Amino acid sequence: MSWWADGDDADEGDYAEYDESSVRVRPNPKGNKPRTKQRPAYANAEEGVVWTVDRGRYGVLMDAGTPDEREITTARARELGKKSVVTGDRVDIVGDTSGSEGSLARIVRVRERTTLLRRSADDSDAVERVIVANADQMLIVVAAADPEPRPRLVDRYLVAAFDAGVEPILCITKTDLADPAPFAAHFSCLDLRIVTSTSSAFDPGPDGEPSAVLDELRGILDGHVTVTVGHSGVGKSTLVNALTGSQREVGVVNAVTGRGRHTSSSTVSFKVPTGGWIVDTPGVRSFGLGHVDPENILRSFAAHALPAAGEPVGGIPLAEAHDWEIIDRVEAGELGDVGRERLASLQSLLASKGGVSARDQAAAADDARDDERG
Repeated sequence: MSWWADGDDADEGDYAEYDESSVRVRPNPKGNKPRTKQRPAYANAEEGVVWTVDRGRYGVLMDAGTPDEREITTARARELGKKSVVTGDRVDIVGDTSGSEGSLARIVRVRERTTLLRRSADDSDAVERVIVANADQMLIVVAAADPEPRPRLVDRYLVAAFDAGVEPILCITKTDLADPAPFAAHFSCLDLRIVTSTSSAFDPGPDGEPSAVLDELRGILDGHVTVTVGHSGVGKSTLVNALTGSQREVGVVNAVTGRGRHTSSSTVSFKVPTGGWIVDTPGVRSFGLGHVDPENILRSFAAHALPAAGEPVGGIPLAEAHDWEIIDRVEAGELGDVGRERLASLQSLLASKGGVSARDQAAAADDARDDERG
């Protein structure tokens, strides 16, 4: 018996003249096939590394380190949806990967990232701006003078590096204009590698040989992916040009405002001839940390603090202390006056993120953990 009748209300014979061909299907107005949620596996996709991003086009390096190494231009595939593609990403490519003029391939997958360096517009903005993926070192470039160095800005870079799991290195340039020692002393409580250079240290010598500073930096970069960050005008692009032989535009510092002019407008990766990669980023005058978990700020500071002389307080290293214990022990002099200065800077960062003091945030976090346990 049919579903439309119970035997008394309708007669099946009324429909005997119809069959499947009688069904009218509305034509697709777009003239294409219906979309499906099934996506291609792209089993034959080739792997590449994104070396630059520019207005919806992605420069990708294929077969890096082999005789077939080449640069190609790609676009995002629709399958990626809203997933971002940034400099340093390892991606899967389909289409024309020859790199010939006019060719365009597609990025269909972004492989798992090992690190992700981010910043926000300000400390209250939770929307993150991704700077680079898969870097393992951060070269923080500051000038000893012209423009004046800003220790609080460096603190922000350090927090971002610690949060991303990236090892920070401090490079102080233009040391012929001012003594770098007072500025470097701000960070003496941290296990932070510091490299110094004069204004002419990146110029080749009379015999064309690189300076000792360039040799040192190339040794640091060898085998690593290093992202450069710094205030505009500190010499990042000059340094990158010297290390890689590239031709990034170099600017000057405004004599009236003391600020550098933005010369780099995009994030670009360069291969260091002696080994490794360096990623040059546009200069910034602010570095928001709205994306960073406040609890990680003190933890990162303590994890990179130089051990105090003698045995740790209570036999517990500072890096293993509770949030509130870190504050108490540093204020008690475990890291000296410099440690107190750095702690004050971190407390200022915490306050700018949440509007309360570091001690209050640490206590609140500790109370929350106690509630969860009890």
